Amino acid sequence: MNDRPRGRRSAPPPEKMSLDLDLRAQSRKWQAVGNLASLRALVTEALAAGLAVAPRKPLPGAELSLLLTDDKRIRVINRDWRGFDKATNVLSFPAAPAERISASPLLGDIVIAFETVEREAQGEGKDIADHLRHLVIHGLLHLLGEDHETDDEARRMEALEIEALARLGIADPYADGELIAAPAPSSVQFPQP
Repeated sequence: MNDRPRGRRSAPPPEKMSLDLDLRAQSRKWQAVGNLASLRALVTEALAAGLAVAPRKPLPGAELSLLLTDDKRIRVINRDWRGFDKATNVLSFPAAPAERISASPLLGDIVIAFETVEREAQGEGKDIADHLRHLVIHGLLHLLGEDHETDDEARRMEALEIEALARLGIADPYADGELIAAPAPSSVQFPQP
């Protein structure tokens, strides 16, 4: 037991975590949001916010692949890998089952389609970059074993997304409400390409 007064104890250092992000923009349509460097910055901050709130943590340095594509290509992926012949906003392909995430050098793949993201953002009156951040967090949480198959799972996953988005100063996407928490600093580090 430590005999020092409580006020003199220092807080433990924040946990350092890193991911090896392989980001590709397959569609030029993403240039409407930014160039590859600015897209990388946007994706990186969303991943950091998602990792900060995720109950399961990946192996430090685990590889995550994120493909920014278009509706035509995501439709093919959705059809070939999930059996749904339609475009969607985001797809996630975990590399490891939930119980092995912390030991897997591969976290998985996320695919996001421009037109669907743009259409949803416009329809809901959101900034497209904020909607992209939301989908990156959503995809990351899937890679980390979260799901929304049941009502309880959906509530849990939405709560994590809301908390991660609040860290970025983005309002709750599931309500018309305002931001529920102030942004918090991140201790997550990403190597640059």
